[in-house]
Amino acid sequence: MKKEYINWGLVIGVGLIATVFSITAVLASMSGTITVLSMAVVLLSFAAVGFMLAGYVRQLQAMAHSISVGSQIRLTSEYPADSILNEVWIAAEQFLDGSNQKMKTLQNENQGVTWQLQLLSQQKNSVETVLNSIHDAVIVTDNRDRIILANASAENIFGFKFDRDVFQPAQKMIPSEELVAMISKSRTSRTAQVRHELTMEESGNPVSYDTVLSCVEDGRGGVLQIVTVLHDITREKEVARMKNDFVSHVSHELKTPLASINAYAEMLVDGEAEDIETIQQFCGVIQSQAQRLSRLIEDILNISRIESGLIKVSRETHSLALVIRDAVEMITSYAQEKNITIQSPAPILYDQVNIDRDMISQVVINLLSNAVKYTPAEGRITVDSVLNEAEGQITVTITDTGVGIPAEDVDHVFDKFYRVQANNKYAKGTGLGLNLVKQIVETVHGGSVFVTSTPGQGSTFGFVLPLSKETAAQSVS
Repeated sequence: MKKEYINWGLVIGVGLIATVFSITAVLASMSGTITVLSMAVVLLSFAAVGFMLAGYVRQLQAMAHSISVGSQIRLTSEYPADSILNEVWIAAEQFLDGSNQKMKTLQNENQGVTWQLQLLSQQKNSVETVLNSIHDAVIVTDNRDRIILANASAENIFGFKFDRDVFQPAQKMIPSEELVAMISKSRTSRTAQVRHELTMEESGNPVSYDTVLSCVEDGRGGVLQIVTVLHDITREKEVARMKNDFVSHVSHELKTPLASINAYAEMLVDGEAEDIETIQQFCGVIQSQAQRLSRLIEDILNISRIESGLIKVSRETHSLALVIRDAVEMITSYAQEKNITIQSPAPILYDQVNIDRDMISQVVINLLSNAVKYTPAEGRITVDSVLNEAEGQITVTITDTGVGIPAEDVDHVFDKFYRVQANNKYAKGTGLGLNLVKQIVETVHGGSVFVTSTPGQGSTFGFVLPLSKETAAQSVS
């Protein structure tokens, strides 16, 4: 049976019940008593009305639930087309259709806003990730000199923790008053970009930064942000200084032999050498200075090749004791001129090293030559080698009884062109020999060099080389 017939039946039934109820009430008033029939009619009337109201309540509950979950609402008329109730339902349905359309529009707009928020969040995270990956320090301040953004490098340099929820004044977070003043000046002057060199103390050492401050303005010409970028140029300045020192030292060292060669050549041309002995003397000076010049150029080229990785290395397995023995034999005649005794080590069973023999031989000869130069007559030079099986390496030391090295110079003797001023009167040199030793041992062969010295008592120069893999395995077994 269709719902509209049921509803019409209910309406007619309610009307009949109401009529009966009226008649019963009249009879009751006439008789003065409430009959059982009248009570039954009343109860049936309330039941019918309650049944109808319960249906309406269920529909209202369904409507409320649909609204709460954001779904569209649909109403179906259950009354005849020409009834007033049907017109009410049609009006309600039209109102709810408009509400459904607005709700759908709001849902679409809300979804679009959600997507935009997610996109902005991703972009913000990407910007922070990029900033934190930059080695240079980046600080962004607002128009009140408050830090609104800082990367990890800036936090490490200035020792603060950036809080994105609380904007702290730059003056409070940055310990450098000079940088804070630069930020404030850039903001007030509204200069598009300013470059400064900033020097600060870090762990007791001066550190230089190339600092660039950029002013970001809004569309109305007001200062929006100041972006500060600090690039560490300490190493670059040190390299530039070393290059300048290198050129200066090379120029000085080249001038000395060239000046001697030029002077004696001019005397020969002018005929100032009138006898064979004088001519031979002048030629001897020219030859020795030319050899000195050749050694200087060769040392410079070797150091340059090693540092640039262009030197040709021919590595084979050799006995280090034999290399030392050959070097001692080459330097013995030079030592005998000063009555200096050289004591060399006894051969070691397992002292095989994978080396470029010519290079390591040059290392030993340079160290022995320096020991002879700075050891007075009747002195003694001791060469020793110690095998460390556990570490798989061998240590060679050359100890002399010479003049020694002042404590303030010990850490610099392996630097390029460095010469101990207190010892210049004992021997001449270019200051490249020990640096070449360091480059050959450490850069080419992966070893290490060291020196200890006591002024007036002597010095000990040494180097450490790794044993060959075969030798290390034999010594362990």
